[in-house]
Formats: sequence, C-alpha cells, structure tokens
Amino acid sequence: MTTSLQGKSVLVTGGGSGIGLAAALALAAEGCRVAIAGRRGELLAQAASQWRGATPILHQPCDVADLASVQRLVHWASEQFGQIDMLVNAAGVNIKNRMMANMQPEDWYRILAINATGVYHTMYAVLPQMRQRRDGLIINISSISGKRAAALGGVAYNASKFAMAALGISVANEEIPHNIRITTIYPGEVDTPILEHRPQPVSAERRAKMLQPEDVAAMIVAVAKLPPRAHVPELIIKPTTQEYV
Repeated sequence: MTTSLQGKSVLVTGGGSGIGLAAALALAAEGCRVAIAGRRGELLAQAASQWRGATPILHQPCDVADLASVQRLVHWASEQFGQIDMLVNAAGVNIKNRMMANMQPEDWYRILAINATGVYHTMYAVLPQMRQRRDGLIINISSISGKRAAALGGVAYNASKFAMAALGISVANEEIPHNIRITTIYPGEVDTPILEHRPQPVSAERRAKMLQPEDVAAMIVAVAKLPPRAHVPELIIKPTTQEYV
C-alpha cells in the first residue's frame, strides 16, 4: 500500500533543469505543492511555467553554497506552505578540467561548496521543523560517482558525491528517533545539462542510451509514496547499457 502525496509540500533545489525539474513536475503531478530553487531566477520561472496544473509550482532564487541564502529560502518556503514535508536536493555542478593535474583549487572549492556543503546547508535549515513534527523526508541526488570514484566524474565531483553520501547516511541514522527518513539516490549517466561540462562532447547516440531525468524522478516519487514505516537508505539506478564497476 502506498501513501498519497496529495497536498504534501516539497522544496526542490536545482529545480530549474535536469533531475530537479523532472522531480518537481512528477511530484506536482502526484498532487504535491512544489517550490523549486536555483541560482538563476529566469531559468526557474521558465521551468515552473512547464507545469499547467491548478496549483502553480513556486520558484525562488537561492545559492545553496551560501547558508544565509538557504535560510532565507527555507523561511520563504515555510511561509508559503506552512511547513516543508519533503526536501529534494538536486543542485549539482561539475567542470571540464576534472583531473588533479589540470584542476584549479577554486574549482575544488566551488564543487564541494555546491555539491556537498550545499546539501548540508539545506538539511541544516530544514531539519529543525521536521524534528519538531517528528516527520519528514529528504532525498539527496548523488551519483554513481559517490559509489565508484571513476575518471568519468573527476576528482572533485567524486569527492563531493562521496561526501554527500556519507552526510546523508550519517544524518539518517541520527534522525531515526525523530521518524525522519533520508534517502540517497545514485544515478548513473543521465541526459541533463550537466553533460555540457564533460571534457569531450557527448554524442547523440550516447545520450540516447542514458537515463532520462524522468527515470530518476520516478524513483523519487516511489520512495516518497512509501509508508512512514519504510525507509530506503540508498538507491542506485543506471542505464541498462552502463557497467557498474
């Protein structure tokens, strides 16, 4: 038996494109009240306009690397919805120069600040209200790069995704007494705008074999619809054609 998501309030970071946008649209289709956040306000507005349902998807600019910006976002979303039932952390970046030999320190700082510290910031800001209610769900979108430190992801991205995984698992264990569930999803290759930052252009043929953002969004919805007694700590989803090594 699954749980209805009708009326649940959801905050999605990285909601302007890719997995974040797909998650927002899928959760809105389930009857959730959804707000998306990201660094570019114009992109967020365009993304939100893709939803044609009766209840609009709300949007608010935010830099997850900045704690004050995140706290403003969470305060805003809490005022809009009354509370935040579910948080989806989908903000993430990568760079073209991914090897230790050609990566600059500022690249490392930026990737860790967004991919890892950004997740810490949003969880830090949202968890107090979830603890008070003794209820809440957080879904963090990591990557297979958080399980396998392959050259494809690169040094900084791999490290950020491993950090994200450890953060989610650690906090999930701490929050068991408060009935708060935290799930880390590890997608393989997904056809999203982050591919534009690959060292080499990705062919249309390769993109066609990748996961689509809605595939990951379907997993997010599936986890969200589980009854409160059920917790999925980790979930790996990859293209059928991609090896898991």
